[in-house]
Amino acid sequence: MERRPLGTTGLEVSRITLGCGNFGGIGSAPELFGRGESRDEAFALMDAAWAAGINVFDTAASYGGGRSESWVGDWRSERKVPVLLSTKVYWSVTGDPADRGLGHGRVLRELDGSLARLRAEQVDMYLTHEPDEETPIEETLRALDEVVEAGKARAVGASNLDGTGLEQALETSTRLGLARFGWVQNEYSLLRREAEDEILPICAREGLGFTPFSPLAGGWLTGKYRRGEAYPSGSRMTLRPDPYADLVNEETFRGLEAFAAAAADLGVEPATLAVAWVLGHPQVTAVVVGPRRPEQLATAIAAAELELSASQRHELAGLFA
Repeated sequence: MERRPLGTTGLEVSRITLGCGNFGGIGSAPELFGRGESRDEAFALMDAAWAAGINVFDTAASYGGGRSESWVGDWRSERKVPVLLSTKVYWSVTGDPADRGLGHGRVLRELDGSLARLRAEQVDMYLTHEPDEETPIEETLRALDEVVEAGKARAVGASNLDGTGLEQALETSTRLGLARFGWVQNEYSLLRREAEDEILPICAREGLGFTPFSPLAGGWLTGKYRRGEAYPSGSRMTLRPDPYADLVNEETFRGLEAFAAAAADLGVEPATLAVAWVLGHPQVTAVVVGPRRPEQLATAIAAAELELSASQRHELAGLFA
């Protein structure tokens, strides 16, 4: 699989990243710890990803209440392969709502916990999972600078930042000579295009990488959600529907039907076309996908081989205008 430079970090990443958010839970939601993929299922996904040339596994301290990091660490230790480790800090590993944030001491403590679970002395990619409105960005960046200087993280990035937050962080790093965010990981898909307004232009101007997540918009772009039909058991809309509740309308379903027809014309699955559309943006370095089964991973891998022209991307975007 093709690899690309991640901004100016010096890292080379595969165009598809394995998202491990469903290992032992569904993201960081405490009420869903213990759900999601089992350890054996997680191992099968990691085996399939590595065999396909994926060299980045993306997790977080809070995913599955620490299970995700632990299983990634177990797999990496058993398989003895040089996969790049990407993890994040903000939410609680135990589900404690009071234990969160990006304070100096907490960042240092949480990374040590992540390293222990990952069975590693260093992570390649360390991200802030959410912005922390209660902690000055200077304090967070000083902590991140320390972990880079200590060799515990090769590069640092940010997830779920808006344009103002990203600009402030970059200015602070430059002014104080601190570690700089090398890439951004925000949501981006045909149904969630907010990144185009501010984040992608900043990434282009500052030479940052961009590794979006949720290219399938919580499964909406796979075709699994249909007008007038019950949501499939175990799907995102049965477990955590709120982030995508706004999509339940006639306009969305009409667009999805036209999108499915466009995928059929190209001879690919809708999920493959959706991921290919994201990969086709010139500022996208890699896409984070979170498959539940190896066959779902295969549809994303196929997207890395599907090149769309600018006019094709424009036409597909128009289906959801």
